[in-house]
Amino acid sequence: MKVYFIGVGGIGVSALAQYYLEKGHKVYGFDLVHSEITDYLKKKGVVFADKIPLGTDMIIHTPAVKSSGSLLKKALASGIKVKSYPEALGELTKEYFTIAVSGTHGKSTTCSMISLILQKAGLDPTVIVGTKLKEFKNTNFRLGKSKYLIIEADEWDRSFLNYWPQIIVLTNIEKEHLDTYKDLKDILKTYKEYVSHLGAGGVLILNKDDKNISRIKSPSQTAGRHESRIRNFSLNQGEAEKLKDILKIPGSHNISNALAALTAARELGIPDSVSFAALSEYKGAWRRFEEKRINIKKKSVLLISDYGHHPTEVEATLKAAREKYPNKKITCVFQPHQYQRTYYLFKDFVKVFQNALIDEIIITDIYDVSGRENKEVKKKVSSKKLVKIIKKDNVIYLEKEKIASYLKDSLKDKEILIIMGAGDIYKLF
Repeated sequence: MKVYFIGVGGIGVSALAQYYLEKGHKVYGFDLVHSEITDYLKKKGVVFADKIPLGTDMIIHTPAVKSSGSLLKKALASGIKVKSYPEALGELTKEYFTIAVSGTHGKSTTCSMISLILQKAGLDPTVIVGTKLKEFKNTNFRLGKSKYLIIEADEWDRSFLNYWPQIIVLTNIEKEHLDTYKDLKDILKTYKEYVSHLGAGGVLILNKDDKNISRIKSPSQTAGRHESRIRNFSLNQGEAEKLKDILKIPGSHNISNALAALTAARELGIPDSVSFAALSEYKGAWRRFEEKRINIKKKSVLLISDYGHHPTEVEATLKAAREKYPNKKITCVFQPHQYQRTYYLFKDFVKVFQNALIDEIIITDIYDVSGRENKEVKKKVSSKKLVKIIKKDNVIYLEKEKIASYLKDSLKDKEILIIMGAGDIYKLF
């Protein structure tokens, strides 16, 4: 089969492209943006083409591409089978015993942890995750030979309503993706619908510490389907202290993620000894509190690269950094991600940065997410306005082009630098 991917450089779409490639299909792709991911796909065998190849059997596109886009418009008019990434992945969830990890935060880390536990237990899962893992040779995909499929089930654009898992892990629920949802009530309603996709004997694994998750009732019994089992995890359970001691990645949020993974493993009959061993070896995911030593003007600086872009994620990362390095000077560079997120969560961002125990915070311009921005919202919000409202001497605004030279002069030997955001700010150093 010949499959053509539009937006193949996306973190989820690229994993699905690798799935089809490793299954022996001919894979073609297109993306407007050149990146590490597109380079990797080329090396792996994906053929890049800006036109739909002759003889294409199926076209899979990122949901971020609008139907009015010229390439997708041609695809829809071609008569070829066209599916969005969630639709295509949804078909796979019906073919496997699927474990889906959902929630506002912690999806990639929890998904990665579960994957490594199953791998260590010899269950040989197929994995589609929204980050690159060192354990997967620095990629976001693993092809297994067993019945198990582990996926990161995203709520944006209500994508997860396409999935039909046997186990759902729910990490937390907050206001997010307000370009898709009206409000928190709408988000909770959609999560309830998603949870109802669990079939007979399905398992719902819930974070007992999350107040919004408690508002989701157990999946209702419907015709021909029995009510699913519910399992809870909490930072108050005894295993939390052991995980704090063995995890290589800091922060209570990561202990919570590990507890979720442990609970999922227990449902599959995996011994705790295997799970703890896997979790103790977990090296962390790409741009999830990823640490490396760099030299800036002959000064040795510890760089922490982090994907955090929601206020809760930003707060968790900054708190974890201060707890891990209580006596070090810490500088944070933050790139807000998407105008709508910044606008709708503006007060939350202000509060987080006002209370952050970080020595210096540099906020640069908002990363414009192509195809997902609202022109009217863009006029109402900016990083300059955010810094002005934060009103703290140690929080400043800088254009992205000026940050590197500023840091070269201001940073001193053995200091900590956090580069944070879901856009392209990680390319700074």
